[in-house]
Amino acid sequence: MKHSAIAGLFIAGALLTSPVFAADKDLCAGNLQIIKDFETSQPALSENTDDNIKAAREKAEMAQKAGNDKECVAITSNVVTKIQTRNPENK
Repeated sequence: MKHSAIAGLFIAGALLTSPVFAADKDLCAGNLQIIKDFETSQPALSENTDDNIKAAREKAEMAQKAGNDKECVAITSNVVTKIQTRNPENK
C-alpha cells in the first residue's frame, strides 16, 4: 500500500512539473521579445545602458539555445524589471 501511494506521488509530481518547463520556455521567449522591443523603441539610450542590455540579451539567447530556460528567465526577468523601472508605461 505504501509503495503504490509513493508511486502515485511521483507520477503526480512528474505530471505537475511538465507545465513548469513550458512556462519557463514561454517566459524566456516573451521576456526576450520585450527586451528586443525596448531596444528598438528607445533610440536615446546611453551607450553603457545599451551595452548592458545587449550583453544580457545575448547571454539569455545563448542560454535559451542551450536549453537552459531557467537561466534565460533569470537573466531576462532582471532586465525587464530594470526596463519597467526606467519606463513605468512599459509594464
